[in-house]
Amino acid sequence: MRAVLTWRDKVEQCIYDLAFKPDGTQLILAAGNRLLVYDTSDGTLLQPLKGHKDTVYCVAYAKDGKRFASGSADKSIIIWTSKLEGILKYTHNDSIQCVSYNPVTHQLASCSSSDFGLWSPEQKSVSKHKSSSKITCCSWTNDGQYLALGMSNGVISIRNKNGEEKVKIERPGGSLSPVWSICWNPSREEHNDILAVADWGQKLSFYQLSGKQIGKDRSLNFDPCCISYFTKGEYILVGGSDKQVSLFTKDGVRLGTVGEQNSWVWTCRVKPDSNYVVVGCQDGTISFYQLIFSTVHGLYKDRYAYRDSMTDVIVQHLITEQKVRIKCRELVKKIAIYKNRLAIQLPEKILIYELYSDDSADMHYRVKEKIVKKFECNLLVVCADHIILCQEKRLQCLSFSGVKEREWQMESLIRYIKVIGGPAGREGLLVGLKNGQILKIFVDNLFAIVLLKQATAVRCLDMSASRNKLAVVDENDTCLVYDIHTKELLFQEPNANSVAWNTQCEDMLCFSGGGYLNIKASTFPVHQQKLQGFVVGYNGSKIFCLHVFSMSAVEVPQSAPMYQYLDRKMFREAYQIACLGVTDTDWRELAMEALEGLEFETAKKAFTRVQDLRYLELINSIEDRKKRGETDNDLFLADVFSYQGKFHEAAKLYKRSGHENLALDMYTDLCMFEYAKDFLGSGDPKETKMLITKQADWARNINEPKAAVEMYISAGEHAKAIEISGSHGWVDMLIDIARKLDKAERGPLLMCAQYFKKLDSPGYAAETYLKVGDLKSLVQLYVDTKRWDEAFALGEKHPEFKDDIYVPYAQWLAENDRFEEAQKAFHKAGRQGEAVRVLEQLTHNAVVESRFNDAAYYYWMLSMQCLDMAQADPAQKDVMLDKFHHFQHLAELYHGYQTIHRYTEEPFSFDLPETLFNISKFLLHSLTKATPLGISKVNTLFTLAKQSKALGAYKLARHAYDKLRGLQIPARIQKSIELGTLTIRSKPFHDSEELVPLCYRCSTNNPLLNNLGNVCINCRQPFIFSASSYEVLHLVEFYLEEGITDEEAVALIDLEAPRHQRESKWQETTAQSPPGFQTLRLDETMDSMGDDDPFTAKLSFEQGSSEFVPVVVNRSVLRSMSRRDVLIKRWPPPLQWQYFRSLLPDASITMCPSCFQMFHSEDYELLVLQHACCPYCRRRIDDTGP
Repeated sequence: MRAVLTWRDKVEQCIYDLAFKPDGTQLILAAGNRLLVYDTSDGTLLQPLKGHKDTVYCVAYAKDGKRFASGSADKSIIIWTSKLEGILKYTHNDSIQCVSYNPVTHQLASCSSSDFGLWSPEQKSVSKHKSSSKITCCSWTNDGQYLALGMSNGVISIRNKNGEEKVKIERPGGSLSPVWSICWNPSREEHNDILAVADWGQKLSFYQLSGKQIGKDRSLNFDPCCISYFTKGEYILVGGSDKQVSLFTKDGVRLGTVGEQNSWVWTCRVKPDSNYVVVGCQDGTISFYQLIFSTVHGLYKDRYAYRDSMTDVIVQHLITEQKVRIKCRELVKKIAIYKNRLAIQLPEKILIYELYSDDSADMHYRVKEKIVKKFECNLLVVCADHIILCQEKRLQCLSFSGVKEREWQMESLIRYIKVIGGPAGREGLLVGLKNGQILKIFVDNLFAIVLLKQATAVRCLDMSASRNKLAVVDENDTCLVYDIHTKELLFQEPNANSVAWNTQCEDMLCFSGGGYLNIKASTFPVHQQKLQGFVVGYNGSKIFCLHVFSMSAVEVPQSAPMYQYLDRKMFREAYQIACLGVTDTDWRELAMEALEGLEFETAKKAFTRVQDLRYLELINSIEDRKKRGETDNDLFLADVFSYQGKFHEAAKLYKRSGHENLALDMYTDLCMFEYAKDFLGSGDPKETKMLITKQADWARNINEPKAAVEMYISAGEHAKAIEISGSHGWVDMLIDIARKLDKAERGPLLMCAQYFKKLDSPGYAAETYLKVGDLKSLVQLYVDTKRWDEAFALGEKHPEFKDDIYVPYAQWLAENDRFEEAQKAFHKAGRQGEAVRVLEQLTHNAVVESRFNDAAYYYWMLSMQCLDMAQADPAQKDVMLDKFHHFQHLAELYHGYQTIHRYTEEPFSFDLPETLFNISKFLLHSLTKATPLGISKVNTLFTLAKQSKALGAYKLARHAYDKLRGLQIPARIQKSIELGTLTIRSKPFHDSEELVPLCYRCSTNNPLLNNLGNVCINCRQPFIFSASSYEVLHLVEFYLEEGITDEEAVALIDLEAPRHQRESKWQETTAQSPPGFQTLRLDETMDSMGDDDPFTAKLSFEQGSSEFVPVVVNRSVLRSMSRRDVLIKRWPPPLQWQYFRSLLPDASITMCPSCFQMFHSEDYELLVLQHACCPYCRRRIDDTGP
């Protein structure tokens, strides 16, 4: 540390105090009864301030820089603005001794001989507090919470912001040791507030805020008048009766003198945030100094030792970034480090440390020796067993015990000294002199060896790792490199301030200068990059750089020198450089260059470094081929070029080495087909086809499918062409391919057909299947695409596919809720079981949903299905016929019940009362056993009761109401039935004769309530009902005599033999009749009808027989019948045909040719007009079939 005087001035009065403006631009001095304002940059007096009438003892500036205060012997305080204007003045009872601004609240503390006051801009008055003794000094804590007051009786009083005493510190000397100056440490890094105290007992001491002393008192040997901290609290300035300012550490260790004066120093301060110090003296002298802290350090390889806080030594490991601090508690003057040794020179001794272990990462040092002796030296060097002291021209070698062993006297001043290694106790030193001489000295040898002499003074030296080359930086900033053995100057470079050889590579050095780092390999040009500071070491890829006070390890890629070697094909040297540290890209470049240069060993190492297995395999394969005797370097290099992507160069080399086939394979694999064609043989079709196929594969992979298709077609690879076209939906292309293909190429054609199906082009698919002749697939196509008409047409031509068509058709119909058509399709396909199941489900659904018309229709269809099954399977004949009759019966019941349901459930009914009466009576007589699902006896009896009552059948109505009483009645008709039951009692107990049914066989009037059911109570002949109005039709069923076939019977009936004329027994009379009326009279004199009509004679039966006797006719009777009087139900086998004779030929009856249900012709025609079909079996009127 040294102090440089920046400026000085002198005034006539003693300077008792001074203060810096917080920004450091101005300095305020208390001189006599004036304040002097100086410019700190050059010492110009800006302005004297007058306001006090007596000597000014103290001055202080507020932390915010807005105002400052001065205190005087005239007992007054003046507040000044930063513009040097006085704005406020207040007084105490005695002279003012000190003032201090609170750093946070800017509250001003002013102290006099008997009291102290606290003032702030917000307050109108000053709060004053009495003091037991004269206050000599004061200081606020950093947080502005506490004020310390130093007093002449040796007491330090610590007060809060309100002036209340919190801590009282009594110095041991009491009033004999008045406290003359105190100051709190401004550092914010300290955990506790630390108060520095200087008293006239000539002691410096430190206290915590609690009053506890830190450490022991430090003896000063002079009376201190002022004490102040540096801005960050790292150093302390103390001035006093010794006529100088001393620099101390924050712990109180004296470091040196700032500036010696001619009289007592009453005040000294540090310019804020700087190393400038101002000193004010008794004789009026003002001195402004700059403190320069020199760097004290030492470096050996990757260990760097430097001074910190003037009294500590920090050893830093530049690679691991570990640091260790050694506290010496004295000023560190010199540092030297070598291997495991560390030497530290203190003012009165030299300490030699050693590492605890030989571990290269160990950072634990312990004291090995102490040389308790004061030495004056410019440079200090430590070796394994010696220390070397350099003082101007003289070198001294001392043992660790302090004994001088050897001394060397040089011709000129020593400018540089460095240990260059060697055995312990015999190390070599490299010494550079001002006269340009460079010497090598061994510590065990008295004689110095002159290595060389140059004309300019030496500034820096370094020797290469092999001791063959020497680098020198001279005073002209030139770096010169010599061959030590030949003394030849190898090269020189300008703009250098320091130089270092790479410890791991002989031919590399670096030097710094002009803000740049220069790296030089061999004799190649210099590579530059920006870097601030001095190069002090170069190890591998790390350059150790000292910038200001910090040492850093800079990682520098060695790319530039490596490429310089590569440019000259010096692969092994380039590899050595790369090992020092280059990027992965540089390693790869080295590997590629070495591979192209066929330097396989270097290339293998470099590719191993970047972990490129692909190239390592190539190198291994080339080495194996070399071992097998291959020597064609062109072929090896061609393989290398092909791996690198230099395909044209590779192809040229393949061609030159006579391996054109390899070039063809390479271009083919790369899909570079235009180039590959140049290497095709003499038109070999196989090779050409292979090339086109590969080209197509490539076009497909690069998403050029159209080109690929064309190439595949030209190469005959139709399957691949079809696959691409199909996957892209190119129907036109598929059509072209399918039509060009021969029908023998079945596989590709079937692929085309499949894609046509997928792409919704069934027409082209059908065309393709026809071309191949695959009818089964064609049928499946029609089925899949729901082209049923074409399927049915194909089925007509090829019945073997009937099942394949109708079964899917039926399933499709069923899926689309077309169950009736589905049932027919199943039936057509011969799947009777499925047909019946569909019908049964349909019937059940219709009944559950109260669609009784549909239920009747489905039951009729079921019966016909059973009939077909009985016809197809003789084994099931009886069972199926029973089901046929059962289903026919159910169909009739549901057909009739639909009207009843409509009448009872719907609000309006359009059916005639007679029809409702007939249907309900028919159902009542039919429901003698179990009632089918869905048919309500209540609804039937309710309808019968109402219609019977309305038509005059009171007896039957009463019977119906009585029956209803035993059934569960719905609430909606409960009242109606109860009312009807009561009102029917008022009616006569008989039925209207008009409603009584007549048996057309025996002419018997049957009761309305027939216990036998729907048969005559006399002849047991079953009644035949109209399927619409349910009236009894004038028909009598007859049977054929044994031996007469249906065909013969029809033929006989069709003969229509002529009858002889006879008079009708109905005679017309007009005489007794009223005018205009015609009357028919039965002439009983005539023969009975039976005598004339053979059929009528057959109607006779045995009276009162309980058995039904059918009417059986012979051939003569058949011949006598008229065709228009006979209705024939032409049932298919195994059923017999049924024959019916109309006994009233003039009343026309129509029979449906499909379901064989009978209707009055007028009713039938009306119903057909309404529904466009038979109301029972739903046969369309335009359907000509049976």
